[in-house]
Amino acid sequence: MTTARKHTVDLNITPYYHCVSRCVRRSYLCGFDEFSGKSYEHRRAWVEQRILLLATIYCIDVCAYAVMSNHYHLVVHVNREKAKDLSDHEVIERWGKIHSLHPLTVRYLSRELMTKSEKRAAQKLVNQWRERLYSLSWMMKDLNMDIAKQANVEDGCTGHFWEGRFKSQALLDEQALLAAMTYVDLNPVRAKIAPTPETSIHTSIKYRLDSMALHQVKPNELFPFSGNEHQEKNQGIPFNFNEYLELLDCVGRQHRDDERGKIDNTMPNIMRRIHTDKNTFLAICSAIEGKRTQWVGSQHQLKQAKAHLKQHRIHGICL
Repeated sequence: MTTARKHTVDLNITPYYHCVSRCVRRSYLCGFDEFSGKSYEHRRAWVEQRILLLATIYCIDVCAYAVMSNHYHLVVHVNREKAKDLSDHEVIERWGKIHSLHPLTVRYLSRELMTKSEKRAAQKLVNQWRERLYSLSWMMKDLNMDIAKQANVEDGCTGHFWEGRFKSQALLDEQALLAAMTYVDLNPVRAKIAPTPETSIHTSIKYRLDSMALHQVKPNELFPFSGNEHQEKNQGIPFNFNEYLELLDCVGRQHRDDERGKIDNTMPNIMRRIHTDKNTFLAICSAIEGKRTQWVGSQHQLKQAKAHLKQHRIHGICL
């Protein structure tokens, strides 16, 4: 039975989520179709470019992403406070970048509204768009719909391109966030598509490293690493980027029988900083995409989430 999105995305519990969307057609999202002999690799760039564009429009910060052959992963931070701080004009401008604006809001931007009823109607639209700008469902809809349209035109067909709704997992603490990001950034390595994270194309880790090579330490489209400090307003991912790179290298070097690819191993300092051992963290990374796992966190936090949602049971990964 499908779980209502309101029971899996609750910003009062956590702003961090891991999302996955899978292609429904045998012809793949971005890979090579051996049956038809066609390559769809160019579609990886479609997905990546759309993710980066939406990251500049929505108040949903992209922490990590990886575009695979028949699915993609996203780890995001839903920034409700950022949306609330936007002016009405900023809301309209953001929404209008990829959506058609109502004539009332166009006139509102030009200061042409005269009557109180027009102003109230325009304000109602602005308030609605403001809420949508931090809606994970709306962002995923704008991402998937655009890719589906392009793929259907290219394939000369109609119908569903994606496998129903996107899957989401709530990340209840920093350890869960780190596990999800590590899992996503290492996806091409585990699938034996790339030998190392830095050589995996169409991933967030590759995009961050390429930005550094161009002397742009913090790419504007991605949520930045803020270091070890715990900031009250969540201005960035609460880890040091260099240590995160060491962590990727460490986890990626661990071999598992059910995974094809790996890299060599060194133990990073961050493992001690988050108070977890290597085996526990590897188990979390492996289980992060388990069936029906919608919440990730400690036993105490899972209990708190269950109580908040007034649910007898939730499907989660206990750290």
